[in-house]
Amino acid sequence: MDNNNKEVIITENHSDIVESQVQKITEFLANLGLPSDNIIATNQERAIINQTLPNYINQLPLELKKDARYLSKFVVGAGFGLFDYALNSIWNEVTLALRNKAITYGLDIFFDASVGGKMRELYNTEEDLAGIKDNTLLNTCKKLELISETTYKKLAHILDMRNDIGISHPTNYTINAFELMGWFQTCIQDVLQDMPSDSAIQVKAFIENLKNLEETIEDDKVEKIKAQISSLSSLHCSRILRTIFGLYVSEESSQILRKNISKMIPIIWGASVDNVKHKIGIMLEGYNNNLHTKKYKKGCEFFEIANGNKYRTENERIINLENLSNELRDAHYAYDNYYHEVPIIRKIITYFEDSTDIPNEIALNLIHSVMLCRIGRGFSFKNGVSPTGREYYDKFFNMLKDDFIPIFIYQLCEYDIQQKLGRKIAMEQALAMITEVKHNIINERYIESLDYLLEKFPKTEKAIFNTEFKKLTGGFLDWEKE
Repeated sequence: MDNNNKEVIITENHSDIVESQVQKITEFLANLGLPSDNIIATNQERAIINQTLPNYINQLPLELKKDARYLSKFVVGAGFGLFDYALNSIWNEVTLALRNKAITYGLDIFFDASVGGKMRELYNTEEDLAGIKDNTLLNTCKKLELISETTYKKLAHILDMRNDIGISHPTNYTINAFELMGWFQTCIQDVLQDMPSDSAIQVKAFIENLKNLEETIEDDKVEKIKAQISSLSSLHCSRILRTIFGLYVSEESSQILRKNISKMIPIIWGASVDNVKHKIGIMLEGYNNNLHTKKYKKGCEFFEIANGNKYRTENERIINLENLSNELRDAHYAYDNYYHEVPIIRKIITYFEDSTDIPNEIALNLIHSVMLCRIGRGFSFKNGVSPTGREYYDKFFNMLKDDFIPIFIYQLCEYDIQQKLGRKIAMEQALAMITEVKHNIINERYIESLDYLLEKFPKTEKAIFNTEFKKLTGGFLDWEKE
């Protein structure tokens, strides 16, 4: 007798045994005076399960089956006709699989995305995953793209069915065999058999190797890693970005780990999608709001290394840029301003790639502070401007677009700016600044106005108050408020 026939005989014997046991259970319930109808599925429904389930289970890889205890409970429940019990069992197996996905891609990131407010500090370990509700687990896996949108919709439906008609809730609805097998196949194919791709395995290996390094990565290895990262999809790079952010801010991370992550940040940041960067910015603000002081401090370092402060929340950018603008102004008037201005303007520049990233709420203060530094103090030494700072000041003014030109011109009227323009060296610097601003302007009236200043300013800093200039700029500046 060949193996195929032997398998059929085993299946038939199993079916006979099950039918005998079902009959005994039904009689036992009746003898106890308990309801026995709609408890166990009908012979016809059980026959469908017995015809389809064994073959399907036989096709599953041994690695998937060996530790899947809830899968065993599903088989028992389905085979005996306890379909609601079987549905609950397979969902429990799905829950374990989703938790493993969360562990694979980093618990810090997962808990940051799933738990908000003051409760976040209570969730840190694998055991804490048990405290996440199934619906939250499912939604977070979708949000972190650990499952696809289609899989999410399928599982959300199964979860609804499990909650509405499963053994966990009272109901008179009867699950049929085809429904149960359909849900079972979805859970197996879309979750339990959804093994990580080669790229995903690389992501996991990269993270694990990074965490286990006991020495700083050499620069030549960083270049090799850069080539490997560039071959990954932006989706996988974004997953790495989320994870290394969580590792960097973790109080448990060593200094060596943070040093190695700092070398990876610019590479991975550049290869990730903007949406993820904004989400991490939201997480950073959450640390601040929830008084996670140490995490917030490390998170700020992370964004500065990435040159990505433009991705922080608008509220944070407004507050931080306002403070930095004031610090820059104070540094300009303080001792050794050539040196003390530089780290501040360098940090300011990390908040935007062009002027569209500048929040309107702080534009006036920011432009004024940078203008003070770019014009300088009128001294002959280094022409009054920080040599290192000048590079950043010119970059700032070169990126200004049309929307901010009215503010820029009006700041030239301010008393402290006018005082500086009365000095020859400061005026020369102001003309160089105006030339930088003019580079990217499109509006012809703005260009005409700047050309007027370039021509008239060398004669007198008061040229900006000329009636001719006021008429020229009257369409966009309200001189009545002067």
